[in-house]
Amino acid sequence: MVRVNNHREWSVGCRDIAGRRRDVTVFVRGGRVVLVAPPGETAVFSPLDVGRLRAALRDAVVDATVEE
Repeated sequence: MVRVNNHREWSVGCRDIAGRRRDVTVFVRGGRVVLVAPPGETAVFSPLDVGRLRAALRDAVVDATVEE
């Protein structure tokens, strides 16, 4: 997890459809959870990465609830 511009941001590793390493970013803005996928790509997650994405989304929801 990285703190950027006074908010937390989570980065979860994945691969694109060609197998190249990419990241999906999760953060909270205005009480909403924002998910940023690799530009123009499909994100492919391993089972472990899905667990990390789930944890990032859970943490972001907690932060979004605090912002309201």
